[in-house]
Amino acid sequence: MTDITTEKARIGAPSAQPFINGFTEEGESLSPINSAGSKSPLAGEAVKSHSHGGGVGIPDSSRAGRLTSYKLADFKPLTGMEEDWRFTPLKRLRGLHSAVLNGTAPAVSVTAPDAVTVETVGRDDKRIGTAAIPEDRVSANAWENFSEATVITVPAEFEADGEINVVLTGQGTDASAQHLVIVAQKFSKSVVVLDHHGSAVVSENVEIVVEDGAELSVISLQEWNDDAVHASSQQAKIGRDAKFKHIVVSLGGDLVRVTPSARFTAPGGEVEMLGLYFADAGQHLEQRLFVDHAVANCKSNVLYKGALQGRNAHAVWVGDVLIRKEAEGTDSYEANRNLLLTDGARADSVPNLEIETGLIKGAGHASATGRLDDEHLFYLMARGIPEDVARRLVVRGFLHEIIQHIKVPAIEERLIASVERELAATNN
Repeated sequence: MTDITTEKARIGAPSAQPFINGFTEEGESLSPINSAGSKSPLAGEAVKSHSHGGGVGIPDSSRAGRLTSYKLADFKPLTGMEEDWRFTPLKRLRGLHSAVLNGTAPAVSVTAPDAVTVETVGRDDKRIGTAAIPEDRVSANAWENFSEATVITVPAEFEADGEINVVLTGQGTDASAQHLVIVAQKFSKSVVVLDHHGSAVVSENVEIVVEDGAELSVISLQEWNDDAVHASSQQAKIGRDAKFKHIVVSLGGDLVRVTPSARFTAPGGEVEMLGLYFADAGQHLEQRLFVDHAVANCKSNVLYKGALQGRNAHAVWVGDVLIRKEAEGTDSYEANRNLLLTDGARADSVPNLEIETGLIKGAGHASATGRLDDEHLFYLMARGIPEDVARRLVVRGFLHEIIQHIKVPAIEERLIASVERELAATNN
């Protein structure tokens, strides 16, 4: 029988002996199949390797070992059996995973202070590819098919007065590709709003560079028409002591799949990733995020909240947080909350936490999905509030936690009005 101390365990605390034989204090397995000299596919750095021509290791075995490539041919055709696509109705992608994306991409209109540089560049521009490599077939298809990109640069030490608005207006439902690059140079402060609307079938790659000491917020709003299909890979690279806030709001569209990621490249970085979604009957809203703690002493906090109503309303949230062996002093937490307002709605929530070192400040995750709390309703109704009004108050309070973090009054007012319209649609 293993002798376990009665003292409460603290991750990263020194101990006289390891709790489990065969593991180091940091939690690293000492098994020979994981050693650097082993020929096992799990050995050494194999599971962590990345290549522009394809990843190495066991597919889907670790977030660190996921295949990355600019080449579509390196990704096998999708079957729906892949871990990354098992919740996505592939037939509703409208060819984003299989067709040549030669449709007209959404029109881009940028409103920004004079000091901010906005450029339309060819795909050979040296800034393209500095922050992102496609991690799935749809993203790689967009990478191969886009012809020009919009590059937005916030100059060093510039503090933007007001937000930078990027309006993306759909130009039709022929499958298309789009590419955006956002660069926040050293010690700048800015807010960038990506405002998607209209009708479109588009696969979009957004590269985000947050240089040392910069503070950047990116708010991605998906208020598409009902016929829109949108897949968006939004990858951010975080510099030393930089702060990055990323907010995803998905309300419109037939199928919307947003896959944001944040990768720390130097110590002292902070990331906050927030999301709000409201799925109606037949709508598929999917969010898959990744936080890569690849260096020491960085902090991340993730909170996504969604409401669903109507038959076959479907929301998917998958949160991957990887704390690598080098990432000592990490402080990380992720949570997802879903509120089911009617029968026939479905929410899939999968938090994943992968830790390769125990020398961290803290790490955790949480997920909850449920219906309206009868006690909350009773409390309000007992004070003379009609049931329909009480239900709306509960939902408003549930979602307002995300809205209040946006810190852009015009957008907050707009989203509050959008939530009201959603609730009015089925008298919730």
